[in-house]
Parts: sequence; C-alpha cells; structure tokens
Amino acid sequence: MHDLKHLSKKKRIHRLNILKKQDVAAPDFSAPLKESRPERKKLRLALPVLALLLAAYPIFNLLISAKTALSSVSKGSTAAVKTDIYKELDNWRAFQLAADMLPSSSFAQDRLSARLPDGGTVVYAIDEPLQRRVTRLMEDFQVPYGAFVAIEPKTGRILALASHSSTDPSWEKSSCFNLYPMASLFKIITATAALEQKKVSPDTVFPFNGRLTSENPKYWRVNPRGKNQELPLAVAMGKSVNPVFGRLASDVVGKDSLVSCAERFGFNQLLFPTPLITPSKAAIPQTDNELKLMGAGLGREVKISPLHAAAVMAAIANGGVMMSPSLVAEVSNPQGKAVYTHKPQQIKRLVAPEVTGQLARMLSTTVNSGTSRRAFHDRRGRPMLASVKIAAKTGSINGTDPAGHYSWFAAYAPMEDPQIALVALVINQNKWRIKASNVGEKALEVFFKDPS
Repeated sequence: MHDLKHLSKKKRIHRLNILKKQDVAAPDFSAPLKESRPERKKLRLALPVLALLLAAYPIFNLLISAKTALSSVSKGSTAAVKTDIYKELDNWRAFQLAADMLPSSSFAQDRLSARLPDGGTVVYAIDEPLQRRVTRLMEDFQVPYGAFVAIEPKTGRILALASHSSTDPSWEKSSCFNLYPMASLFKIITATAALEQKKVSPDTVFPFNGRLTSENPKYWRVNPRGKNQELPLAVAMGKSVNPVFGRLASDVVGKDSLVSCAERFGFNQLLFPTPLITPSKAAIPQTDNELKLMGAGLGREVKISPLHAAAVMAAIANGGVMMSPSLVAEVSNPQGKAVYTHKPQQIKRLVAPEVTGQLARMLSTTVNSGTSRRAFHDRRGRPMLASVKIAAKTGSINGTDPAGHYSWFAAYAPMEDPQIALVALVINQNKWRIKASNVGEKALEVFFKDPS
C-alpha cells in the first residue's frame, strides 16, 4: 500500500508541475492536456500497473481478512466444543460420548475409564468382572457374532456392554445398538397384552395343535370335537411353544391390542433419543396368519437391538418401569472436577406391577423346566445357581444380516429383588459355537459368585 501511495503522490506532483509551466490565468479543463513524449510514455506504463494494483487490493485484503477470521473462528470453535461438552451434558449426550470413547477405554483399579482428547475423563458404570468374563467367553468360543448387554434394573446403569466377532471385527462397534429379528423374545409382549385383558392367567390351560416348534400356522388350529394338546400358559412360555402364542395373539389379544402393546414397549418410535441406537421396528400384520406368526415370535420384520431388549427385561424386573440406560458413572473436566454424575431417570411405564408379577411366574419356567434348563443344570440335574431365582426367555430364528442362526437369551435375577437384567445374542453359522443361554448362565454365575 505504501507503493500505491507513492505512485499517487508522484502523479499529483507531476500534474501540478505541468500546470505551473502553462501560462494561463485559470485552468481550462476543456483544453486537451499537453504532455511531452517521455512523460506520456511513463504514464502509459504506470497507469495500467496502478489500475491492476488498485483492482487487486480489495481481493488481497479480503483474503487476508478471511484467513484471520477463519483462524479466529477455528480457535474459538475448539474452545466452544470443549465448553459445550461439559456444559450441555445430559444422560444421552453422556451416553453418546462414552460410546464413542469406549474403544479407547481401559480398566484401572477395577474401574473402566477413557481419557478425552482435552484431558477430561469418562468413568464408566460397567462392572469389571462381568465385562471381562463375557468378553473372554465369546473370544474363547470364537463366536462368529456375539453381543451382550447387562443393566441394573432400578437405576438403568449399564453393567456390561460386550461384543465379539471372529468373522467381521468391524461389526462389533455398533452390534449392541443395531437391529436383529427378535424371535421368541416377542412372546413376552404377546403374554403382556393377553394378561392385561384379564382373559387369561399364567395358569390358564391353552389348547393347541402342531409341534412345539412349528412355524406354520395352518397346523395350529384346534379341533372343537377332537383331541388337542394342552399346556398352561406359564409352561408354554418356558418351553416357547409357537402354536400357543400364535393362537393367543389371534384368538385372545387381536391385532390392534398387540400392535399397541408393542409400541408401548418402544417399537416404531424413537425411544432412545440418540442416533447411536437404531429404533426397534415391528411391521403391522396384514393377515391372521401374519398376526399368529408375530405373536409366536416368528415375524421376520419384528426387530430389536440387544440394548433395547435388555432395557425391556430391566423394566419388567423393575415393576414395569423402564429406566434410561446409562453407560456413564461420571465425567470429569481436565481439572479433575466432576461435571456430570449419573442420576437414575425414568423413561416410561411399560406395564402395571401386577402384570409383571404374572410375567415373572411365566418366565421362571424357562430355567427350571424349559428351553434353557440344560444351560442352568449340571449333568446330574443339579442347578448351577441354586440360590438365585431367575426369570428368563430364549429365542431362536434364522437371519440374514448377518447370515446365521440367531440365539437369544434374556433374563433378570434374583426374582424377589432384581439386581441385574441381561440379554445375550449369539449368531452361529455352519458350526455351532455356544448358545446365548450358556453365555447368560456364565454371566449370572460371575455376577452372583466369586468373580475369580
């Protein structure tokens, strides 16, 4: 800019000198300016340069200003982000933050924690022995795909969030938050809808036909005059009898009531306000056969995440109230000051306490005499956790994303004062590695016994 001023000044002096040389009383602006050839040549060279510099200056100045502004905004936004992390932390922002940092977390003095980029710290709510045991179990059995979630029913504190894949390690990161066919875990919702109508109880003997594991509703019809199979609903829950719950959905509950109950349990809505967790979905049945399949847990388009399934079991254990799941015990800033501490938060009531009591009776048969009896008893038939009463449900179905056989196990214990609710999902392929019920049994064993 100094050069531009110099050129302008030089030009003004030059023009004044020319005017002084002219012998006129007053300047005649209509007369042509007379210049010598050397002066005209100089001007001819200087004026284009001057014009170019004057034209370029605003752009140059704008670029310099923009660079300065961007630098200032960048520095300011970094500080703002750091400030916002600590100022705006609520349960779900803390959940998202903890989930993002989980891959870089480590155990120290029996507490799982992760260091934030600015020097802050996330301390997890996770139970160290439980997390280690389940993770090691899935690794030892080299499960193709496995996910496990455990929740403290009364507080929503996540006690374990583990996953493993010997087939695709990239699957592990979001495995507990993605959707999979719910299979027979949906029988819990069918039973809830039926019990709420007060047309049946856990002791109601229900007629049916077809094999217990039948997947074709045309074989489930009962013969009014002929012989039919019969089972109390509580026993049918433990044995996961498809025809019973298919007919229960169709003949007792009805489509509207079943869909309404599923939505109350969190399907087809944003139950957890974070993009991390995919909302569970349940396609509305269009025919009576589709309704039967849905009630029996055979609806392929009824899908749930392991986290949501664990939250449902925790709600049943908590008298019907679902608590907000929390990964975080505490978040501290770089100075070591706690800026967020988990406080239990209620999401909604799923079901009345009297119905959860009836569900508990039905779910207790799964371990005692139902589909997971082998996993919880030794070869002599002795219970491995004799002092702990367990309410549980299994599920089994083939799936395609990822491909394999889906094995579910959901439970809470002890029934009289629930301390843990859990869900295990194992997807086996050509070679069976381990069932989800075995993972659940080992998890409960380490939780209620000596962790060594």
